[in-house]
Amino acid sequence: MTFSFRKMNGLGNDFVVLDARKTPISVSEAQARAIANRKTGIGCDQLIVMENSTIADVRMRIWNSEGGEVPSCGNASRCIADLMFDELGTDATTIDTKGGFLLAKKAGDHLVTIDQGVPKFDWKNIPLSEDFPDTRHIELQVGPIDAPLLHSPSVVNVGNPHCIFWVNDLDVVDLSRVGPMLENHPLFPERVNVSLAKVVARNHVLLKVWERGAGLTQACGTAACATMAAGLRIKIIDAKCTITLPGGDLFMSVNEEGHIIMTGPAALDFEGTLPEGLL
Repeated sequence: MTFSFRKMNGLGNDFVVLDARKTPISVSEAQARAIANRKTGIGCDQLIVMENSTIADVRMRIWNSEGGEVPSCGNASRCIADLMFDELGTDATTIDTKGGFLLAKKAGDHLVTIDQGVPKFDWKNIPLSEDFPDTRHIELQVGPIDAPLLHSPSVVNVGNPHCIFWVNDLDVVDLSRVGPMLENHPLFPERVNVSLAKVVARNHVLLKVWERGAGLTQACGTAACATMAAGLRIKIIDAKCTITLPGGDLFMSVNEEGHIIMTGPAALDFEGTLPEGLL
């Protein structure tokens, strides 16, 4: 069986998108890794599968490049929403994910606004393996005990678990080296996405992300949402903030109900057919 795909990206965070609404498919971890492989497959940060939903216009499932399925992906959500705008001929659509129900609206030409919902701050919901009554800052550090390079991160769940270190220099550590260690730290039973965040103004944050199961990435939508939620909670940023990642800017806000609102681009790179044996 041959299967067509779309290659898409949001700020350089790239995806292979399969539409399984007419022909259902089953994806194994090995198949996800094979498709995501940049040398022998199509190559992507995440594999996205569109399925039918009984509660939304479409259901979105997500596999990271290492093969594991994850609940949420903010950049991919914008890409799927952009496809649905064209398909439905509307300026709004709904997406069903394991991480929650999403409402997306068209904000311009290939520009999408998504309501990412209410962040979770309780240690059990992140989750953490230890009881931390205050997750605004937790006890975790990297480097010498008397002069740590990273310390006291904020933690939050916005569909995926996130750990944000507030830094003055995004290059204070080699995130490609410490990212895997922190991702797999015993404190995070479901592993964690790790971000370094530098606040340059109350309405502007620079962000570098090690994504769980994918590694260093050009952009991570849920990391931007997590940074927005955590930064507003500890009162170091405002309720409207631009978050700049290596791939570009995401425009963030928090509404009166406490929902994180993300606006950013979605792009279709090309379309093709999966080589035989990948699926």
